Amino acid sequence: MAASANTDERGQFGSSLGFIMAAAGSAVGLGNIWRFPYLTGENGGGAFVFVYILCVLLVGLPLLFNEIALGRRSGKNPIGAIRDTGGNKFWQLAGVLCVMVCFFVFSYYSVIAGWTVGYIFTEIINIPIDFEEFVQTPLYVIPLTFIFILMTILIVLGGVSGGIEKAAKFLMPVLFIIILFIAGRSVTLEGASAGIDYYLNPDFSKINGTVILQALGQAFFSMSVGWGLMITFGSYLDKKSNIIQSSGWIAGMDTAVALLGGLMVFPALFALLPGKDPAAGPALVFDVLPKVFDAMPGGNIIGGLFFILLMVAALTSTISMLEVPVAYLIDDRKWNRKKATWTVGIAAMILSIPSALSSIEGNFFAEIRFNFLSNELVGFFGAMDFIFGTFAVILICLMLALYTGWAQKISDYADELALGAPGFKGGLRTGWIFFIKWVCPIIIILLILNMIGLFGAPQAA
Repeated sequence: MAASANTDERGQFGSSLGFIMAAAGSAVGLGNIWRFPYLTGENGGGAFVFVYILCVLLVGLPLLFNEIALGRRSGKNPIGAIRDTGGNKFWQLAGVLCVMVCFFVFSYYSVIAGWTVGYIFTEIINIPIDFEEFVQTPLYVIPLTFIFILMTILIVLGGVSGGIEKAAKFLMPVLFIIILFIAGRSVTLEGASAGIDYYLNPDFSKINGTVILQALGQAFFSMSVGWGLMITFGSYLDKKSNIIQSSGWIAGMDTAVALLGGLMVFPALFALLPGKDPAAGPALVFDVLPKVFDAMPGGNIIGGLFFILLMVAALTSTISMLEVPVAYLIDDRKWNRKKATWTVGIAAMILSIPSALSSIEGNFFAEIRFNFLSNELVGFFGAMDFIFGTFAVILICLMLALYTGWAQKISDYADELALGAPGFKGGLRTGWIFFIKWVCPIIIILLILNMIGLFGAPQAA
């Protein structure tokens, strides 16, 4: 009876649509709407977009197939998935890293999500707010972060089909409607054509090693590979589900939201603030866009909608980040869902406080400095983002590709992908095996070597 109760605690997706929406939701997040536009601005506009799409197709998609196949084949969380398919302690380390990445990223990602909650109100009520001043006010930022984490906890408490699937089926269409509305308004502004040209007309002379590595890093960040999210969600799939088709939808929706994110930002930026540098960095969305909305008729409503959109995008991601450590505690520690969700959620609230405080100049958490693999990391938030949000994710992708490609019989995983996908044979099957065994590991190793400064100055992805 205990085993069956635990299966009930685990849960399963009720439909392929539910899985696609939940998995696409975990991929679609602040990475698409906050991170993608500012990286595009810093890396030459259209050239970066072109390289990014290639990275998604050639690296992101094969790795996505790999993780979902591993999850469904094992029916377990990332640690259990590797252990139950015969992986030794070394390979299980990849699973341990997945659980750690999801927990640590959840804690600091919720701080940015908390900013979006605050901005919804300041936009709708039409209170001009200085971004620098806002992030340095812990009395605002910490309670907003806690509110956001609480929203995530309440959804995950509902389980896989009752909470995560239901929320994703509602939140993802809402996200698409708002993003289409704002992008539509942005591209029809007078003078928007300069922004569209900058964004969608690639200047191939701007493509260099840095642009390629930034695009590759963004593809990992955005597609949610290397987090264990897709292993966990794959474990909730039945054997009849078509992983190939579902993955295509996930990658397509994720890329569409990123591309639309740029169409919201650049045409409006060039039309309404023509002298403003598109390479405004991470503050682009919070500092520049409210000024853009102010210059639009009915701008406070559009601004409010935009930050609701950002909050929804963040929420669809944090649901899955919380689910990974929760699934581990349910599977391996035999905890019930309620105890697991509240424990991880409250621990993330506590850990979010140093990240929130690291925006305050002169604060201890803002001043922390140390070297990690030749990269000087400054501030608690920046250190967490580099170690867990970037380096560990890329390392996990490498370990998982080597695990299924070399330590295991890769044909077993190709067979898993073929279940429910009769078209996955011949050249497609051979191509995927070649990419997982050779192309992905080589590209990821080059990326890691570049990050630790082997090809010149260290370059964070």
